[in-house]
Amino acid sequence: MIDISTDKTRLDIKLIHEFLTETYWAKGRTLEEVKTSIEHCLCFGVYYENEQIGFARIATDYVVFAYLMDVFILPEYRGNGYAKQLMETVHKEPKLKSCHTWMLKTSDAHKLYHQFGYTELKHPEKVMERLLK
Repeated sequence: MIDISTDKTRLDIKLIHEFLTETYWAKGRTLEEVKTSIEHCLCFGVYYENEQIGFARIATDYVVFAYLMDVFILPEYRGNGYAKQLMETVHKEPKLKSCHTWMLKTSDAHKLYHQFGYTELKHPEKVMERLLK
């Protein structure tokens, strides 16, 4: 049984940083950058026997828009449905109930996110981005 919490005081920042800095999407992110991103987002920690095993964060205005980022379950805990439980908890979060536009980027987890209603952009011609890296 896992516990999923938005209590930032429970987050293992070192673990989150160590995991993220090795991912394709956050490779090289500094500890200070991880701390700042957590400070400014709604975060979800996933815990097994009080040890953190997963994470997700949402950049949001709490009214219209929510952007899902940095979702992970540690490799040794995958295959147990924990990512699905995390996603269900994120989407049931009362603070986010009025957000009608959700977005994310992924290169390898489409199967997971499709289960929760995420699709390719309906109107990519309306979406723009500004990449500085």
